[in-house]
Formats: sequence, C-alpha cells, structure tokens
Amino acid sequence: MLPDHLSDVSFQSLGLHPTLLSSLAKMGYDYCTPIQAQTLPLALAGHDIAGQAQTGTGKSAAFLLATMHKLMTDPRTGPDGQPRAFMLAPTRELAIQIHADAMKLGADTGLRMAVCYGGTGYESQRQAIEGGIDILIGTPGRLIDYFKQDIYTLKHIEVVVLDEADRMFDLGFIADIRYLFRRMPEAARRKNYLFSATLSQRVLELAYEHMNSPTKIEVQPERMTADRVRQSLIHVANDDKLPMLIGLLRHHSPVRTLVFINTKRDAEDVENTLRANGFEASTISGDVPQNKRMKLLEDFKEGRLPILVATDVAARGLHIPAVTHVINYDLPQDPEDYVHRIGRTARAGQSGDAISLCCETYVYSLPDIERYIGNRIPVEQVPDEWLPTDFVRGPRPPRQNFGRPRSGGGGGGGRRPGSGGPRRR
Repeated sequence: MLPDHLSDVSFQSLGLHPTLLSSLAKMGYDYCTPIQAQTLPLALAGHDIAGQAQTGTGKSAAFLLATMHKLMTDPRTGPDGQPRAFMLAPTRELAIQIHADAMKLGADTGLRMAVCYGGTGYESQRQAIEGGIDILIGTPGRLIDYFKQDIYTLKHIEVVVLDEADRMFDLGFIADIRYLFRRMPEAARRKNYLFSATLSQRVLELAYEHMNSPTKIEVQPERMTADRVRQSLIHVANDDKLPMLIGLLRHHSPVRTLVFINTKRDAEDVENTLRANGFEASTISGDVPQNKRMKLLEDFKEGRLPILVATDVAARGLHIPAVTHVINYDLPQDPEDYVHRIGRTARAGQSGDAISLCCETYVYSLPDIERYIGNRIPVEQVPDEWLPTDFVRGPRPPRQNFGRPRSGGGGGGGRRPGSGGPRRR
C-alpha cells in the first residue's frame, strides 16, 4: 500500500536514465509524489513546465531529475566546463537545499555541480565555477556578480529552472531574472521549468515571456492548506503574548517548534524570554550571518535545537523534516505567508500543529487570512492555568539597533515592500 502522499506512478515507469533510477532506489524512492507524477512525464517528453505546488511536495526532485536526464541523454553543445543547466532560487537556504538534493540524486552521474549565494564563500564559489561545471545553482545577486566578471557564460544554457517564482517577485529579483534570461539562448532552444507556490498573474506573465508555451500544472493549490495541519487560534492581549507563548510550550512539550515573528526586534525579544524561562531557542533572520544561519538550521534539523524563532526568511523553500509545531507569535500581514508558515509542519504525509496568537496589533490580518484559506481558523479557549505564574521577562534588545524590517536571504537583491509589519511603540 502506498503512503497517501504518494501517487501510483513509479519512477521505473517514466523512462528515466538508469543511473538516476539507481540513485532513487538507493535513496529509497520508488513512487512519485503528485507534482512529480504530473510534471516528469511532460518534462521528459520535452515540454516546458509552469508548476504550482506547495513546498515539501517534491518539486525540487522533479526539476532535478528532468534536468539531469536531459544532460545525460543529450550531447553537450557548448565548450566543456561552461554550465549547461542554470537553477535560480530566491534565498540562500533554498539554493543550498537544491544543491544538496542535486548532489544526492546526481552522485553517480558524473555531472559537476556548484552553488553560489551571497554572504560567504566568495572565492571558493568562484573557484568551483572556474573549475568547470554542468549545473549552476544559486541566488541572483551572486550569479550576476560572477557573470559580469566573465567567470562563466550563459550562451550554452540548455535547461533553466526558476524555483519559488512568486518569492522572486516578493524579494524584488525580477529585474535580475530578466537580465539573466536575456543572455541565454532563446526560449525555444532550451528547456524551461518554473515552479511556484502560487501561479499568480504576474508569475504566469513571466512564464509566458521567457518560456516556450509552458504546460501549466497545478497540484494542491496554495489556497488549500495542508489537511493534516491542526490549526487553532488563540485571542490574546499584547501584554499576555509572551506569557501565553511560554504556557503553550510548557503544555505542548514540542520536540521541534518554529515560532514565527514579524519583526527582527521582536524575534530577539522572544528568544531572550524563552531562554529566561528555561527553553533553548535561537533566532534566524536576514541579519544573522550566513555561517551561523546554516549552523542553526542544521542544529534544528538534527534535533539539537528544539525551538527556532524565525522571521519569514525561513518560511519558504526549506525542507525541515518532522516539525511538530508552528506557532505564529504574530499573525502575518500577507495571507500567503500564513500558508507558507504552517506548511513547515505536516510535510510529506505527516501531521502537525499550527497555533496562531491573535493580538491587538495583528488582529486586522485575520479576516484576509481566513478569506484566503477559505475557512475560519478554529478558536481555542485556553484555561487560565496555562498562563504561568513564574513567568520571567527576558532582557529587551536595544531599540536603536534595529532599522526598518527587511526580508533577508536572497544573497543580493531587493527588499520586500511592506514586510515586517507595524512596529509597536
């Protein structure tokens, strides 16, 4: 019997290159997820794809398998060492995740792969590209930097992938995307795969401008939140939010919890208070140095860090297995971000809890969120005894160290208009 998050389409039935089938077998993958089952046959038949699917549904493997199959079955048309496939991601974390997946799937293929992103590793990334590659993965800012230095050329690109296209718009990368696309062979001379959590009008316009009549595939539309996420809403006064958070964590005893905050200053405030009350927690936001961010994510994934406090930089494109709880300490101001946040739990057929604190500051976001997801979030009545009597307020971060909130993680690029939410005075 198949797990209910998989389809009945086996990888063996798709005609994939034998080396890729061997890698999938070693990794324990026999059947496709729905997005893989719908996109891979079309991609392998030569069609361009504009695919919609939530993160955690296997779309990275879909475009990686399609790309690797083409590179292994078609002869190289350009000079050795120059990239044949080009994969763009909006954030450093997502670029690193795609590269990690590519290294696993392509371990026995002989394909050379490199990843580049801002914040660290400038010389080592440049040297990796200069050493010769087949697949180049990265964020727009660093990729354009190396391109302008003639470290690589785009003249021989055979496959281009744009992942999380809607997030590219949010982070202001579209001008960079068009700059890169216009320096590649025309769309009809390459394969083009676009994936996005939402296929909005602006994303589709980008697809039809830079792709060759893409086939539109929709799996689990973004408006449909994960069935296995147990959602609940707790109305709480601003002054009671921190004590309520402590009470929730004590009551639920979560193993791996993401706490989402709208502003970086409040994220540090929450982290300090969690630590003051005996919880091990750390914050990840756009201002955290890249090496530290990767260490925190690794500790969180491996269970060494039970609570990760995050701004929306961590809400999209990251594969973090077995997240038991997502807590929206602040309701997001963008309804799509609500779905992205709670999608960090209940991944790959598992279940999880998403608890949202609805305070005086962000209650105005609730109607838009409920309208977007198509239903009311169940309200949970919390017993008075959940509020701790021994609550300790952590040290508040200095206000002057924080400027206007930014969306981080792109490795060079724009900032999301209106991100971060209102700042309490």
